[in-house]
Amino acid sequence: MEKNVDRYLEAHLDESLKELSRLCAQPSVSAQNWGLQECADLVARMLSQRGFEVNVHPTDGAPIVTGYRPGRSQKTLLFYNHYDVQPVEPLELWDTPPFVPTIKDGRLYARGASDDKGQFVSRLFAIDALLSELGELPCGVRFLLEGEEETSSANLKPFVNAHVEELRADACVWEFGGVDFRGMPMQYLGLRGICYVELSVQTASQDVHSGLGGSIFPNAAWRLVWALSTLKDSRENILIPGFYEDVVPPTERDRELMAALPDEAHEFHQRYGVERFLRGTSGGLELAIQQVFEPTCTICGLTSGYQGIGAKTVLPAAASAKVDFRLVPNQRPEKVFQLLREHLDAQGFGDVQLTMLGGETPCRTNPDDPFVAMVIQTSQEVYGQPMQIVPLVGGSGPNHVISEALQIPIVTAGAGSPEDQAHAPNENLQIDLYLKAARHVARILQSFADD
Repeated sequence: MEKNVDRYLEAHLDESLKELSRLCAQPSVSAQNWGLQECADLVARMLSQRGFEVNVHPTDGAPIVTGYRPGRSQKTLLFYNHYDVQPVEPLELWDTPPFVPTIKDGRLYARGASDDKGQFVSRLFAIDALLSELGELPCGVRFLLEGEEETSSANLKPFVNAHVEELRADACVWEFGGVDFRGMPMQYLGLRGICYVELSVQTASQDVHSGLGGSIFPNAAWRLVWALSTLKDSRENILIPGFYEDVVPPTERDRELMAALPDEAHEFHQRYGVERFLRGTSGGLELAIQQVFEPTCTICGLTSGYQGIGAKTVLPAAASAKVDFRLVPNQRPEKVFQLLREHLDAQGFGDVQLTMLGGETPCRTNPDDPFVAMVIQTSQEVYGQPMQIVPLVGGSGPNHVISEALQIPIVTAGAGSPEDQAHAPNENLQIDLYLKAARHVARILQSFADD
């Protein structure tokens, strides 16, 4: 059967890429509330065309789309995807228009091609092949697609908690997956959490001539810089009291899995032009552990005063900074936000306003779960080698919502690669990986039904 499925996928690849191109041509930028209803309706039609019972659920933000089709087995597999994409700016850095999908050099270029529309359509492609070969699905399949993943999934948790029975499944395949810089298929089994905040301070009703106010008026920029300087010391220690008290260190099993991964130090030096790593770490297991099992405090942006060409002697009346805290098990964003507020107050910065811009809880799947083993085993035939386990990655997402509500294992399987430029200009999808992802998903569905 696998050979027949593979033949179908190869024969119908161009058709699937045309369908993906139609989806990518529909703008769906959640940060700008652009095209979300239209994209949700398009996604719903794509599922309906394959015999899924589909619902488009309104929320306080973007619609959530669910679909279900029963299969031969009583077991059900849930796919989580999202149809929203990142903003396309800066437009001038795109080689082709972001919403005009373009195929060249074995890649499809468009915003959302990799994150996350290509991943979604590759799963539909696998379903098409199975339906063509079997006339039915080997197991029940559910889809859950949201339109706010790129803006912290504000409405996902209340929706999932209110629709637990509708979403009931035995396991979940998360939105992404793919290969690393070696072409090795990777199994990412956890995401760090995040607490994303904005700090802002206002010291006057308007900007002031620096000659007039520089000696006598408080400067909002300096006020904010002094507040930020209390958050972390020069040795990278986060100074907020209680910040580390919930941190769970990596287990011996975690260290074993991380030690088996390649040393990425040289790759990071080459790709990002970074000359050194924090605290003088050179590479190997120490760098791998530090990269994902330690929480962070990152200044993502600073805004104040005049930043244009030439000189403007002005004392800023307002200043703001966006800061993210990447969280590790078992930290919680709500608690970190409260600790941050208490810390600023204790340091005399009660005038610095705090706004929560987004939060996610860390979440992991047991690397020794039988479902994980099956997904890894089925990758062997597709990639020529089994997936390598990464117990935790540095990014964040709403996988904790599914894990907490449904109590099921969550794996990754997809078409991503380090060159796909997700979130950046010239986002793209490597077509041969798209085909492999569909082949792998087809095998996962069949093996899941047979287990």
